[in-house]
Amino acid sequence: MSLFKQKPKTERERVEERRDEVLARGRKFKYPMQYAKHRLIISTVLIAMVAIALMVVAGWAMLYKFQDTGDMLYRVTQIFPVPVAKVEGASVRYSDYLMIYRSNLMTAEQQGGQLGDSADAEVVREGYKQAALQTAIEYTFALKLGKELGIEVTDDEISEAFEEHRKVGGVDRSEEGFLKILRDNFGMNRSEYRRMLYLSIMQAKVAQAVDTDAQKAAEVVEAKLAENGNDLRGAAQDLGMETNYQETGRLVDNMNVDSGRSAMAMKLEVGQVSEKFLSSNGDGYYYVKLNDKTTSQVNYASLKIDFTKFDEMVADLYADDDIDVYIEIGQLEPTE
Repeated sequence: MSLFKQKPKTERERVEERRDEVLARGRKFKYPMQYAKHRLIISTVLIAMVAIALMVVAGWAMLYKFQDTGDMLYRVTQIFPVPVAKVEGASVRYSDYLMIYRSNLMTAEQQGGQLGDSADAEVVREGYKQAALQTAIEYTFALKLGKELGIEVTDDEISEAFEEHRKVGGVDRSEEGFLKILRDNFGMNRSEYRRMLYLSIMQAKVAQAVDTDAQKAAEVVEAKLAENGNDLRGAAQDLGMETNYQETGRLVDNMNVDSGRSAMAMKLEVGQVSEKFLSSNGDGYYYVKLNDKTTSQVNYASLKIDFTKFDEMVADLYADDDIDVYIEIGQLEPTE
């Protein structure tokens, strides 16, 4: 007989014992489930990494080996700024190269018909690719020089150029109509066209900034004009610039597409010579002399001072082998 009588367990104690028993049984399954879950996470991460790696390799092959120029790869290069070449260490965007190539090719096919898949068509496409890459290289070099020189292109300047192009030829097109022209004839949307304007304006500014010889030539022209009573032809002859002197010889529309000369002439009085101004495509300075005008037409003479320094600098890049190209595209040369 026990000396001590065991005290009966309370209901609460019995419930706690039961709970401990259940938890103990559950621990047998807890850690195996955690291990399986851990393995699942690792497997998922590894599969995702392999998939990304395969996508990167496939994208690299499509861009750099097969040189795909289709919509999908073009949009990818707009999101991821991968390079197609380098100029003195500055990356040439693949998207800029494709934008120029696709636009030029579409314009050519709009005018002359689809090229097709013949060997001759491929030769033509290669020519457009070379020209597009050369242009993209020049734009990138201009961006590099512009950064070094502290030159900027503002959104307002791009918008102003966009509006000028929208109204080119004196036709006040709606923005919707102009964007349709860009889409149908050049394959560009608004943002792409603004990118193209940004690049071209920057190149024009840089070409002007680096060409001190053009500035000196302009000073000589102005001195000659002061001496000879605004005889623009005489100034061209005295300076050996006859090839840069032109006359319309007749009245032309004051919205004529001529690098801004007609629009400038319309602001002048007969016999007056304008101050020097930058050509609309940024390749030099112009002087314009008004010979005659009506309310909507002008007859003028002009003298142009070409910018040459930037082109010489680009030629030096090719000569010094300062351009690295990442695609097989034939022999590249500076654009004329």
